[in-house]
Amino acid sequence: MKLKKQVTVCGAAIFCVAVFSLYLMLDKVQHDPPRRQNGGNFPRSQISVLQNRIEQLEQLLEENHEIISHIKDSVLELTANAEGQPILLPYHTPNGTWVMPPDPRPSFYSVSPQDCQFSVANKRQKTDLQMLDVYTQLPFDNVDGGVWKQGFDITYDPKEWDNEPLQVFVVPHSHNDPGWIKTFDKYYYDQTQHILNNMVVKLHEDPRRKFIWSEISFFSKWWDNINSQKRAAVRRLVASGQLEMTTGGWVMPDEANTHYFAMIDQMIEGHQWLKKNLDATPRSGWAVDPFGHSSTMPYILRRSNLTSMLIQRVHYSIKKHFAATQSLEFMWRQTWDPDSSTDIFCHMMPFYSYDVPHTCGPDPKICCQFDFRRLPGGRINCPWKVPPRAITDSNVAERANILLDQYKKKSKLYRSKVVLVPLGDDFRYDKIQEWDAQFLNYQKLFDYMNSHPELHVQAQFGTLSDYFDALYKRMGVVPGIKPPDFPVVSGDFFSYADREDHYWTGYYTSRPFYKSMDRVLESHLRGAEILYSLAINHARKAGTESKYPLSDYALLTDARRNLGLFQHHDAITGTAKEAVVIDYGVRLLHSLMNLKRIIINAAHYLVVADKEKYHYDHSVPFFSTDESRLTQESLPEKTVIKLTASPRYVVVFNPVEQNRLCVVSLLVNTYNVRVLTEDGQPVAAQLSPVWQSVTDMNPDVYQVSFTARLPSLGLSIFQLHASIDTHTTLKSNVRVHLHGRELSIKKQDVFPVKVAESSTDDFHIENQYMQVWFSGTTGLLKSIKRAGEEQEQKINMQFLIYGTRTSKDKSGAYLFLPDGEAKPYTPKDPPVVKVTEGPFYSEVTCQYQHVQQVMRLYNLPGTEGLSLDISSLIDIRDHVNKEIAMRLSTDIQSEDIFFTDLNGFQVNV
Repeated sequence: MKLKKQVTVCGAAIFCVAVFSLYLMLDKVQHDPPRRQNGGNFPRSQISVLQNRIEQLEQLLEENHEIISHIKDSVLELTANAEGQPILLPYHTPNGTWVMPPDPRPSFYSVSPQDCQFSVANKRQKTDLQMLDVYTQLPFDNVDGGVWKQGFDITYDPKEWDNEPLQVFVVPHSHNDPGWIKTFDKYYYDQTQHILNNMVVKLHEDPRRKFIWSEISFFSKWWDNINSQKRAAVRRLVASGQLEMTTGGWVMPDEANTHYFAMIDQMIEGHQWLKKNLDATPRSGWAVDPFGHSSTMPYILRRSNLTSMLIQRVHYSIKKHFAATQSLEFMWRQTWDPDSSTDIFCHMMPFYSYDVPHTCGPDPKICCQFDFRRLPGGRINCPWKVPPRAITDSNVAERANILLDQYKKKSKLYRSKVVLVPLGDDFRYDKIQEWDAQFLNYQKLFDYMNSHPELHVQAQFGTLSDYFDALYKRMGVVPGIKPPDFPVVSGDFFSYADREDHYWTGYYTSRPFYKSMDRVLESHLRGAEILYSLAINHARKAGTESKYPLSDYALLTDARRNLGLFQHHDAITGTAKEAVVIDYGVRLLHSLMNLKRIIINAAHYLVVADKEKYHYDHSVPFFSTDESRLTQESLPEKTVIKLTASPRYVVVFNPVEQNRLCVVSLLVNTYNVRVLTEDGQPVAAQLSPVWQSVTDMNPDVYQVSFTARLPSLGLSIFQLHASIDTHTTLKSNVRVHLHGRELSIKKQDVFPVKVAESSTDDFHIENQYMQVWFSGTTGLLKSIKRAGEEQEQKINMQFLIYGTRTSKDKSGAYLFLPDGEAKPYTPKDPPVVKVTEGPFYSEVTCQYQHVQQVMRLYNLPGTEGLSLDISSLIDIRDHVNKEIAMRLSTDIQSEDIFFTDLNGFQVNV
């Protein structure tokens, strides 16, 4: 009885609204002087006015019809769900906008000006060097510096060390790339295992010998293949300080393309392995090969309780400037740090490379003579045509003084009288002969130097921490504390150039497919770890742990290690050889599939109400995932959900620690689709076409999108039905701009489609926060006008082509060496532009010959509604030795200030 009364009242409301609206329109017409008859004749000048009035009346009638239909749908929904809450549907007005009904529940992620004032509000401590200022001041003139080509002549007073002797630490090392020219496994079997086997033997022969190692990925693989006696020997070497594990990460990561989550994750994996197997905790960071250095890395190292670090690949002009001011050792501080709690002591290597010719001093011709692997008869020699000589009693004095001269010159670039001299290179010490050649010859030199007090030097083998400890002791401070009069630096060291104008910025975009796959694996790993932890904890409390697939933990570990491996500075950068890239891709795909399995198993357990009925069957997964990949080089394919009258359940997981309001989009096989919550309450949904080609809609696949309020770290369940009752499913409007191209559009009658064959008028999409305008000619972004503001922001988007030089040095995986200014991208045909507008999102898709650009605007409160999502798909097969770039030109008065995202951790300028 109560329901009938509600329906009657709502029906009367509809009738009243309709009658009153028509009365207002009729009254408007009758009282409009231009519409009155005058003797049965209208002046010609008023005919067009009357016609416009009639069109306005038709528009008002259409608006009225929309409003009545909206009320009618709400009444029908109220009737169908008398026991639940009524649903208010979005509705589309004739002027092209979707109106969202008011929602009393709070929105998420509202943004206020105060949210962006963190760095401004903090009273940051002043630094001696801010890298933005340094980049502005330097001429980058590449002046010939003599034997040190990128530096300057170094002189010194021979009596300078009479009162305070020079202390020299020669640090043997071997840089092992976990994949580059060879795959990870190939490097291990060909070289790395021999390096580590030789290390155990040769370090035990003389307690004065030292060695450092960084890549735990290799060390872990070797550890798994050695016996208990050798493991015990390694532990003794670590405990005695002869072997130091530096940094302790799974790899030596790239610092430009990596996300901070993966940077931390690979660090944790390495540190946990070291603690578990060697009871070792790294103290010093060693990063000789990443192509530039981010300020995110020192933050992570400092928070990992490391006190010191070393970096190498910095622009040669920066090195020269730092060397000239004795600033190569500094406290590295975060730009936003108010109390210096993030400071870490950093040593910057001054010369071209980390190989032996560029580490003992400024003259590589001399330093190469002290790389005893290059002794005559070996496979490598010195490019400067002066080979090393074995140290004998007859030449030790001469050779020691020549080498000491380089040590002293190097020390003049620093503020202490402690000198660090790395001794190694890529995959060094893989032959037993090199261990003998390096250690025996250097020990003779050290013995001579140390036995002659008049030389005022103490030279020895050391580890990286040995060097830092000696420096701290000389400066009178404890490890990690700022030595007196040492500079404080903030900022990062990008972009890197090793010579001339060879800027290593090509790797920012090399092999973007695998960079994307890295982020996908990263997000799945985070989600799988959370769900596995929730499920296994619940199973333990419920006493059903024996039923749960505990073997999933091993898959999690394997995925963490594969993700960590890909953070290597020749992996995510895209700088490895093709076969190596394929090997990385197979590892990523393998782990991605395993993580999906872990997520399925955990979600299955968590959604089952009666845990006693939970049953795990590896051969029959309880869920299927929303997308899949056939091979490591395939784009993901979305799963098409087959609907029937019986419900299909969709489980959505929110892996972040905040509640989220977002749009969920799924593919279904019918346009007769209805979305419900888990308990059967209807959900408003947007139905959009799926295009199987540029001009053809897919007749068998549709996209359904709906808004979901997801609890933090929680699962939400929705039902999908095939149903003829689809009044809560709202269809998107579609416009297609052909720009004069004679193409036929294969439409589906389900969607209202308008085809503009030759229109070049600008158009827009909008939500409650902004209007986004696009060029009618190109279909690309043109301007943005925010709600409540009169002035629009001009944003001109265009695609450009960079060619490469015809000289020997060309753009590639590492370098960006264009042949000049970028030229406009000119496809042979104008684009096909498709505009899709719906209640929850609207998007513009521009299809060019080589580029597909999708720009989507969500109609949601919060940050998602305040942003424009832009994605590009590039086909470069016709552009060998060329690069396609997207450029955004705005009228924003930035004063040359550029904000950049450092590893997703912080915004910097």
